[in-house]
Amino acid sequence: MYSTHLQAQEESRRLHDAHDIYKEKAFTHRRFKHADMVPVLNALSQPMSVSQVGESLEKRAIYQVKAGTGTTNVLLWSQMHGDEATATMALFDIFNFLSGKNDGFDELRQAILSKTTLYCLPMLNPDGAERFQRRTATDIDMNRDALRLQTPEGTLLKHMQQTLKPLVGFNLHDQNPRYSVGKTGKQAVVSFLATAYDEERNINDIRQRSMQLIVGMNRVLQQFIPGQVARYDDEFEPRAFGDNIQKWGTTLILIESGGYKGDSEKMTIRRLNFVAILSALKAIADGSYKQESNGDYQAIPENGRALFDVLIRNATVLRQGKQVRVDVGINYNEVNDKDAKTFQYKSIIDDIGDLSTFHGLEEIDATGLTLVPARLYPETLESASDLDKLDVPALRRDGVVLFKVRQKLTDSFPTQAVHLLTEGELPGKPLQLEQIPTFLLMKGKEIKYQFVNGFWKDSKEGVTNGVIE
Repeated sequence: MYSTHLQAQEESRRLHDAHDIYKEKAFTHRRFKHADMVPVLNALSQPMSVSQVGESLEKRAIYQVKAGTGTTNVLLWSQMHGDEATATMALFDIFNFLSGKNDGFDELRQAILSKTTLYCLPMLNPDGAERFQRRTATDIDMNRDALRLQTPEGTLLKHMQQTLKPLVGFNLHDQNPRYSVGKTGKQAVVSFLATAYDEERNINDIRQRSMQLIVGMNRVLQQFIPGQVARYDDEFEPRAFGDNIQKWGTTLILIESGGYKGDSEKMTIRRLNFVAILSALKAIADGSYKQESNGDYQAIPENGRALFDVLIRNATVLRQGKQVRVDVGINYNEVNDKDAKTFQYKSIIDDIGDLSTFHGLEEIDATGLTLVPARLYPETLESASDLDKLDVPALRRDGVVLFKVRQKLTDSFPTQAVHLLTEGELPGKPLQLEQIPTFLLMKGKEIKYQFVNGFWKDSKEGVTNGVIE
């Protein structure tokens, strides 16, 4: 068994290093649409075959990609939630891999294609993807529609499971990037779940297979993200597809793509999905997963809620003239533009107080610093374009980052890292929960940190971080 593990890890390292060869170049960000995907599907060649198997509420075609000639059916679906596109990109990378040859992976490719038949639904919720939203056009969460089947997309998924009767199903999702690995400060980059099929969370042969396959994928991923793989809570959800598909007789593996610092478009996690899924398909093809222990699955730490995007520790604030020491937890939330093709961040103060049991993806020790309101430009601007007449960098250095604007703004976000007020009020004095975090951290009269919309640097990964309220 030890030599089998070593071989699997070596092969997964080679896959990881070779990923760029197979990476589908059409997808460079997560907010691609159905119309962006269709030409890529149409360009697929043997051993893949593409067919339409259904239609969304808004009449967008739902496609199946089939590959392999083996007797073991495997069903994979992604973007059940329209704004969870990481694995969709990875599936297309896998399609490119399966069509390769003479690249050092022919034995792996042949094992998968000869022993299994893969049925892939790479964008199950195209209407949601169009809006980059979780739910379908019916405003129903498809993953809570396994019983009533009120969505055409959910009805299709059950039909596929019932007719194909796959041995294994891969339910591919994205999760909140602020999940931690247990109570550690480490971000859960990938989380797995062998879904329960009943309230008692019993383990039969079907669910055991889920656990065994996850153990192998976890071992593979630990090479690349040590200590950053977690396990989702397995409380039974009677309406969910994952739980029901396990109940209906198909081994169900849930893969949740979390966050990876500095990678908002999840290209690193896309690579990890590529490696993990191919490793699992190999284990299904050769049966090597049967050597794995359920105990190793239970040893994977559960997802925790111990992270903020930014955690400011030990700041001093004034309350009724009294100095109070607080920690401040800030979270960044993505807001789509009107076409849901790009996004900006709108941040909130999520918690204030003793946050010593939490961690931040980025942390600031504000010991000896006082948190005070940001400074307001003394004149009201007629429009946002009046900013161009000002020396904004000089004003920012003086802590002036708040500007009142008389004209109501149609854009959601400014092009500079400033906080514009058209209808909103000045950030609360004192600091308040749920407000946009725009403030200064001072040491005496010196500005040490200047926060606008939760950021103290000019931009995050090329996104301008100003805000309008």
